[in-house]
Amino acid sequence: MMTDVAVRPAHWRRRRLLWPYLREFGRYATLLPFLLIFTLPFVWYASMALKSAAEIAVNPIWLPIDPQWTNFVTAWNQGRFSVYLPNTIIYSTSITLGVCALSSMAGYAVARLRFPGQRLVMVGILVGIAVPFQSLMIPLFYLARDLGMLGTRWGLIIPMIAVYLPFGTFLMSAFYRSIPNELADAARIDGCNEWAVFWRVMLPLARPGVVTLAIFQFVFSWALFLPALVLAQTDGLRPVALALLLFTGRYSSDRGLIAAAVLLTIIPIIVIYIFAQRRLIEGFTAGAVK
Repeated sequence: MMTDVAVRPAHWRRRRLLWPYLREFGRYATLLPFLLIFTLPFVWYASMALKSAAEIAVNPIWLPIDPQWTNFVTAWNQGRFSVYLPNTIIYSTSITLGVCALSSMAGYAVARLRFPGQRLVMVGILVGIAVPFQSLMIPLFYLARDLGMLGTRWGLIIPMIAVYLPFGTFLMSAFYRSIPNELADAARIDGCNEWAVFWRVMLPLARPGVVTLAIFQFVFSWALFLPALVLAQTDGLRPVALALLLFTGRYSSDRGLIAAAVLLTIIPIIVIYIFAQRRLIEGFTAGAVK
């Protein structure tokens, strides 16, 4: 009995010391399959981008035997990415800035101000989120044509700001509602008008929401395809998503070149996400605790 009593505490101490390591191991062992599921397709596509058409026919799955780095050079030159990539950067940056600026103000008005028809405005925002672009593209085409914006960059930027504005307003209004009312009341007591309350108090506190919206909006704008197909019909105005379709149709028999062109299209978004993922997580968790 004395031996069991003496040994048992030591055994429990060892289990207590090992338990954090076992829990950490179990956590990573659970996440590893998901990492492989999301990583392997990208690795496979990257390996295909480094193969010739003949090697893909013989070895479609495994890593390339003789990497063809010239696929990226050929895809860049033949696909005119030096023209389409700056167009995409201009579209994505302009649409993101416009949506973030207008949504920050509109979201504050919907969440904090009281005015007649406020519920009706909120219903309109939800309807704007629910209506797909396919239902709007023909009226937008005729509107851009009648205003003389068809065939210009503004003919794509301004309509897409309007299309994405309901989602941005809804997202920002949720962040403003998570901010305590006492902060705005304290600013008003100190003599701030409504604009000063918004600019000096609410907008800085809602910065995680603005960053989250900017990341989402930039990704959405980078992948513009159908709007660009309808509103940017000139070759010099096309973004990379639309140019990729034309490139794929031209080189449909060379899957290595197509894979290289796809990687040239998505690598900027991956780089942006890698550097902005911490801000994105902060935006998701902001407002969880008041």
